[in-house]
Amino acid sequence: MHLPDEVLVQKSKDGDLEAFDELVRRYESKIYGLVYRFMGNHADASDLAQDTFIRLYQALAGFRGDAAFSTWLYRIASNICRDEIRKRQRRRSVSMDEMIDASPANVPTADDSYSPEETVQRREMQRQVQFCLNQLSDDHRLILIMREMQGLSYEEIAGVLQCSLGTVKSRISRARNALKERMSKQGELLPGSDRHKTKGGKSNAMS
Repeated sequence: MHLPDEVLVQKSKDGDLEAFDELVRRYESKIYGLVYRFMGNHADASDLAQDTFIRLYQALAGFRGDAAFSTWLYRIASNICRDEIRKRQRRRSVSMDEMIDASPANVPTADDSYSPEETVQRREMQRQVQFCLNQLSDDHRLILIMREMQGLSYEEIAGVLQCSLGTVKSRISRARNALKERMSKQGELLPGSDRHKTKGGKSNAMS
């Protein structure tokens, strides 16, 4: 039986570890995907996704249900990513290049329905998109990941970022333009593009 998040949350608060494990299973791939795209490599994604669920367990008793559980969880994950970036910037020990997982073998695999040649091309495209994402500001990178890759609604993003819908729409527009500019400079098209460009060489993929 598929229990709603709210029921699992309450059971978890009451000490039901199986209920908490179910929450983890339900969201672990989404949180991993968010963190991977934000940080740009699998090692950080694994560590910070784990940190997210540890933080969740520690903070669960304080969850009042003012927002959807998923919104609250995304907020925890995004804050952990931002905190990690800030710590690294302060230490100045990690360069942008070190945050890019440039090896095609470490990029999530393409669908088995693609030919080997198409798979290689898609992996290279994913690598280029990740490279360009990593060059965006933290705010632009996070909001694009949530909207374009995680499929969150404007309302859900507003809940995660705790801002208005108008602010969300404005940030997404600016972030899309920033990524298109980066992709244009790389001479690459975004995933899902029909391989046609707009005036100025920008891709339609995220319009």
